Amino acid sequence: MSRPRDRPAAAAFGRYLGVGLAATAAHWALLVLLVQAAQVPAWLGSGAGAVLGAQVAFFGNRRYTFGHRGAWAPAWWRFMGTALLGALLGMAIVAAGVALGLYYLLAQALATGAGVLLTYAVNRGWTFAG
Repeated sequence: MSRPRDRPAAAAFGRYLGVGLAATAAHWALLVLLVQAAQVPAWLGSGAGAVLGAQVAFFGNRRYTFGHRGAWAPAWWRFMGTALLGALLGMAIVAAGVALGLYYLLAQALATGAGVLLTYAVNRGWTFAG
């Protein structure tokens, strides 16, 4: 049986999307809680949610998507760097969207889509390679 990382890119991307759904649910739950209950600005709630979602995504993608069997700590640092890049992009998109009058969850949906494409490419080619 082949490891997930050795499967075609389309299969790995499908797995990445599945793990991403769980990570996104955690991200959005924290975002909504912070914005609605704690009155935190949407862009900051987006960043906090991204941190939580990144932890869910790392552990799911490490095994399920990419079949990574190497040391987890170096991969975690690479993943967190990639997640930070995605979070910064997301925060910028949310801030810009809200400034343009978009509802913060619509802006977050746009940010999520952009982040998925960026982080998949980086994680497949660098974070979990080898």
